[in-house]
Amino acid sequence: MTLRIGNASGFYGDRFDAMREMLTGGELDVLTGDYLAELTMLILGRDRLKDPDAGYARTFLRQSEECLGLAHERGVRIVTNAGGLNPAGLADAVRRLADRLGIPVRVAHVAGDDLTAAHPGSLAAHAYLGGFGITQCLRAGADVVVTGRVTDAALVTGPAAAHFGWSETEYDRLAGAVVAGHVLECGAQATGGNYAFFRDGDARRPGFPLAELHEDGSCVITKHPGTGGFVDVGTVTAQLLYETAGARYAGPDVTARLDTVRLSQDGPDRVRIEGVRGEAPPPTLKVGLNRLGGFRNEVVFVLTGLDIEAKAALVREQLEPALGKVADVRWELARTDRPDAPTEETASALLRLVVRDPDQGAVGRALSGAAVELALASYPGFHVLAPPGKGSPYGVFEDVYVPHGSVDHVAVLHDGRRIPVPPAHDTAVLDAVPQPSLPQPPEPGPTRRAPLGLVAGARSGDKGGNANVGVWARTDDAWRWLAHELTADRFRELIPESRELTVVRHVLPNLRALNFVVEGILGAGVAAQHRFDPQAKALGEWLRSHHLEIPEALL
Repeated sequence: MTLRIGNASGFYGDRFDAMREMLTGGELDVLTGDYLAELTMLILGRDRLKDPDAGYARTFLRQSEECLGLAHERGVRIVTNAGGLNPAGLADAVRRLADRLGIPVRVAHVAGDDLTAAHPGSLAAHAYLGGFGITQCLRAGADVVVTGRVTDAALVTGPAAAHFGWSETEYDRLAGAVVAGHVLECGAQATGGNYAFFRDGDARRPGFPLAELHEDGSCVITKHPGTGGFVDVGTVTAQLLYETAGARYAGPDVTARLDTVRLSQDGPDRVRIEGVRGEAPPPTLKVGLNRLGGFRNEVVFVLTGLDIEAKAALVREQLEPALGKVADVRWELARTDRPDAPTEETASALLRLVVRDPDQGAVGRALSGAAVELALASYPGFHVLAPPGKGSPYGVFEDVYVPHGSVDHVAVLHDGRRIPVPPAHDTAVLDAVPQPSLPQPPEPGPTRRAPLGLVAGARSGDKGGNANVGVWARTDDAWRWLAHELTADRFRELIPESRELTVVRHVLPNLRALNFVVEGILGAGVAAQHRFDPQAKALGEWLRSHHLEIPEALL
């Protein structure tokens, strides 16, 4: 017995026609859509300030207008976290849409994640719920299930538990579904999108992934025939490492052991995942807090030709009086210029000024006026990429933890009945797994200085203020070298921003992978835009571009 679960959205703003593509491209039992991220919750929170009836992903409603009838005809159930901050509101909107279109669908939703009232000063505070609220809705006959802030993998564990009749303590099966859900959650990232070795296949328009999930928790990751992109062990490995840390991947239903995952190619565009072990979940639930941190402004000065450093020093000195009382001032000089350049753009460097302050006035007109006044009175060739504005609000994210029992997890059925979802039966404190032994290092031999990316892939991302960088080797021989060469100290050496920060290395031999967590590199999270790449999306690619002494046998 196989359950075919597909994904049609990896974020709020993903490809609009993906839902139709997934419904028409092949067989499916369940179609999921992931619309939420830390930044999305802040955006939806600001929407709700303007309109109390808002707070959900409106894109999903427009997609449903095109596809709800199609899903009903094909018997495909839809499970989505597009409810955001207002799952009840989106569920009601879907019911009204179905009535208008004459489609007899039963719509349920999951409630209980909203803890904003218990966290004064937060714009949105939401617990990451597990999948058993979704399970209850589906067991009661729902055709569409709308949730708020559940874990991304819950969109798969919920339907799997409903379909196979799993209990809350069948941890190995649940862990297998968590791993499948983690691979699916970011859509095309599992089918060649954002992939280090994108030239291995046709990555121009990747299709969306699906999982053929089995009763024992194992699965095959694939995609509909004829869609773009490709699925291989590398694309699945990359996504498994994305926004994770050590061997224990904790969630509200189960802690999945990533060090037990086994991957194998099962044919063209098919990767089998098996062997996943699970443990009792931790005793607490994560709660994501989003609040407004103050106001932010930015201006980028273009410095062209000669004397780049002196030009940068001049403009900094000229603006210093206007910035004296600003709470946070950051200057970054990007030396994108080249000597004797063939174009003006390649002869130019970028000097970026970012300011933050609780007072909008301190980073608004005061800064804008001071910067604009330099137009005819600063360095030669003065111009900016865009004039600074009046200052815009920025967000701050942090996570806190609460006991399972402090959250009222409820499945609200299509007929209005409310079914409480009990907290986890058993829990276990989340301890680190002892580091596994490393493979034998390669025999000494000739080396050549070359980019790390010739022998290793990487994928990076954000979790609050931390970044993770997963690095994997494509062969056993490359793994023997990588495991010994890329230590935490070596990582700090290659990534200067991390030298004063805590960097933790996790070893995952089954995946031939190392996962680095860089604590605090993103400041207060993506909404604070602490660095040039605020979500650390390209941190892994920067790492791969660094040159190391690599054994010639690997090149």
